[in-house]
Amino acid sequence: MERMCGRYATTRSSGELSALFESLDETGAPLRPDYNVAPTDPVPIVRMSQRAGGRVLSVARWGFVPPWADDPRVGGRMINARAETVATSRAYGPSFARRRCLVPADGWYEWVRGPGGGRRGAQPYFMTPRDGGVLAFAGLWSTWGGGAQPLLTCTVLTTDAVGELARVHDRMPVLLPRERWGDWLAGRGDAAAELLAGPPARLLAGLDLRPVGPAVGDVRNNGPQLVAAVQSGTPEEPAELTLF
Repeated sequence: MERMCGRYATTRSSGELSALFESLDETGAPLRPDYNVAPTDPVPIVRMSQRAGGRVLSVARWGFVPPWADDPRVGGRMINARAETVATSRAYGPSFARRRCLVPADGWYEWVRGPGGGRRGAQPYFMTPRDGGVLAFAGLWSTWGGGAQPLLTCTVLTTDAVGELARVHDRMPVLLPRERWGDWLAGRGDAAAELLAGPPARLLAGLDLRPVGPAVGDVRNNGPQLVAAVQSGTPEEPAELTLF
């Protein structure tokens, strides 16, 4: 299981998300706008529920914990699942077959290293829809532990970056357009290649690759100022510092 780190933003209310994704709100408390989501943070997800008879909006801890794990802290190393191997993975395979989810996001961050290399001086970018819409990352969910309230966790699938996104980084979240939400959530044993097909060109064309300030690098920082554009040069090579 490859160690990765990551950041994204999700700021919509539970009411907005439940309406957008046509899901029953089971969050139980107001969602806090988070412009700097980090591993192990609580995040909204949309999944299917037999008990509810359809889609539900839930809160899960970002960082997948397989049911057989001895310690839930393993989730800190499992925030991403590679699309290329997810269907056959011992950790992720069962959830890929039966427990897929959507992870709503305003956008995600990547860092481009400066000439000297390393994290210091790296330029963060925020990838977000120009029209202010919500992205749906392909995700998986699982529960860990017994009792009345087992721990609900999730992971975000990643794939090779395409188009302009590859100029920022060589990996990206698997982005699902609205017309594919239903198939992704259905939980049927569909062909992995069809479920994990690349996003349509219109979705990619609608993304803004926005340079933002360095404050997002500190998990203690939050607020809309983190996604405000700053002046920066255009990246020419994919970065080696992976966030997704």
